[in-house]
Amino acid sequence: MVTLGYESVPGDRFATAKTGKSLPVRALLTKIEQNTRLDRVGDPLQRAVQAVLRPQRIRDLLHGVPLGHPLHPAMVQVPVGSWISAAILDLMPGQRRAATTLTAVGTVSALPAIVAGLNDWAALAPDQRRVGLVHAAANSVALACYAGSLAARFSGQHRLGRALGMAGLGAVSLGAYIGGHLAYKQGAQVSQSISELHLISQGWHPLGDMASLPQRQLITREIDDVSVILYRHGDDVTVMLERCPHQSGPLGQGEVQQVDGHDCVVCPWHGSTFRLNGGEVVHGPSGNDGQVLPTRIRNGMIEARLP
Repeated sequence: MVTLGYESVPGDRFATAKTGKSLPVRALLTKIEQNTRLDRVGDPLQRAVQAVLRPQRIRDLLHGVPLGHPLHPAMVQVPVGSWISAAILDLMPGQRRAATTLTAVGTVSALPAIVAGLNDWAALAPDQRRVGLVHAAANSVALACYAGSLAARFSGQHRLGRALGMAGLGAVSLGAYIGGHLAYKQGAQVSQSISELHLISQGWHPLGDMASLPQRQLITREIDDVSVILYRHGDDVTVMLERCPHQSGPLGQGEVQQVDGHDCVVCPWHGSTFRLNGGEVVHGPSGNDGQVLPTRIRNGMIEARLP
């Protein structure tokens, strides 16, 4: 009989993972993801955000649709950079005025970043919204600390202003850690379709006969078990990954609509809309473009490959 080596290892050898200092933090974040009691606050807040940010054009702008990727991560660079710089200046002699100016710049610039973040948050899945709620709470504490710091500095209480600034920096750093979990572990506002490119092998892949492809209808095919949609408009054929970048919705089940003179596919789950002649996102909540594959017609056969 052939053995695989690990059969002789005692049964409890791998029963528990070695504990480390970071394990309680990870466990806490997992509990936050699963804590449905946070929905008592999150659900009404979500409805309020959606009611206030009702115009589609405003939501698209805050999602980063004109940029082709989310706007919120770019906007937070100004407040965070200003606050970190203010903390450094607070440790240097003779820099009170500069530190106060940077604290003010960070506090004011945080407000539009918060609005963009809330707009993204309102379109997330429930487990993501729970973590996002705690992320927003930490950042709200930070903003309150910096507002107090700014008031103290203006009134001449620079020692109190420095203390509140350092407290705010600690809170915003915690918020950034939670935001990293939200983005990189939970995939919030990260393109959900792009990872499928790594499952497609190199080279051209046949997808069917051009003559049999109907005009202006969505057709679903597979390349190496990766689902793609085909759309023919005249002699032009678009091949796009079927998974919606926002929350993996099935674009193959979506509706084709005309938007600004372009044929677009609308995700059936949350309404993200993408041009079928280039993949550009035209309406959120997705802030990312759809992934289009290069195509060619060879001997009457439609073929596609990796970009």
